[in-house]
Amino acid sequence: MPRPRTKAEDLASTRDLDDTTVTALQSLLLDWFAANGRDLPWRRTRDPYRVLVSEVMLQQIQVVRAIPFYEAFVEQFSTVSALANAPLAEAIRAWGDLGRYRRVVYLHQAAQIVVEHHGGIIPRDVPTLRTLPGVGPYTAGAVACFAYEADAAFIDTNMKRVLHRLLVGPEQPEQPVKESVLLGLAARLLPSGRAWAWNSALMDLGATVCAPRKPRCSACPLRERCRSVDDFTSGRVSPTAFRRTPPYRFEESNRFYRGRVLAQLRRLPEGDTDEASIDLAELGRSIRDDFNDEHLDWLGGVVRSLTKDGLAVIAEERPSYDDEPVVRVRLP
Repeated sequence: MPRPRTKAEDLASTRDLDDTTVTALQSLLLDWFAANGRDLPWRRTRDPYRVLVSEVMLQQIQVVRAIPFYEAFVEQFSTVSALANAPLAEAIRAWGDLGRYRRVVYLHQAAQIVVEHHGGIIPRDVPTLRTLPGVGPYTAGAVACFAYEADAAFIDTNMKRVLHRLLVGPEQPEQPVKESVLLGLAARLLPSGRAWAWNSALMDLGATVCAPRKPRCSACPLRERCRSVDDFTSGRVSPTAFRRTPPYRFEESNRFYRGRVLAQLRRLPEGDTDEASIDLAELGRSIRDDFNDEHLDWLGGVVRSLTKDGLAVIAEERPSYDDEPVVRVRLP
């Protein structure tokens, strides 16, 4: 049974978005973007392959961090065919320390599918894009829009925040608005024939002005029509209250150590020689100063999670005369 609609969702769905209001919002934001839009490398191209690479890299990664990785990756693999024909290990090495490593496996698989089943051309329609590994609703819409300039509505974290604050009001963790409601608002506001600029503008406004904890309402081009500006500027509501998840020490997480393991594997020589793999205990000592035999089971679990995701393989596993078996690991 579906949950009841919240007041916020009712407000969002019944908000009086008449044509005059929509046109005014579009004009204000597009004019702001023309003067303040960010100059990003993937915005200087309509190459669908490069747009796909950028969108996969940008999933939960800050733009400034992604730029050098993007530029290095597309320099090494300049076309979808170049990536599809390269060994996965090369793609993992080129991915570097960007993180979220399963994405490079999906991207490599997607490139092979595009070459084998789509004549080496990235699909242009959202339903077909969504059949590619690792491509969800947001990425499919973004590629269709930013590569082919299709009138596609989609929302990332920044866009959701802007739409919520603009048309619903300050976020209320106890009364969340369904993503489908915000997506409907995004579609209602989308200007026909100008989706590339509009979606870019929403992203930039959320990234540079309508920030999560310190929105710069005085600099916002939409402040006169925003349902949150009075709450924020008067101090009645503090955006800091909307942080839902407590901070944690990334350096103590398995995701951190997955990255360290892959960093060590990328340093190994290529090929099928013994030097192209590393012993599990040696690997452990290279990623933890306090590593000892008691950590072997834990490290084995980290390695198994990487092999499950296609990011590593067990090059050798055999019994030894000691208590622990010999396990050697390498890139796929």
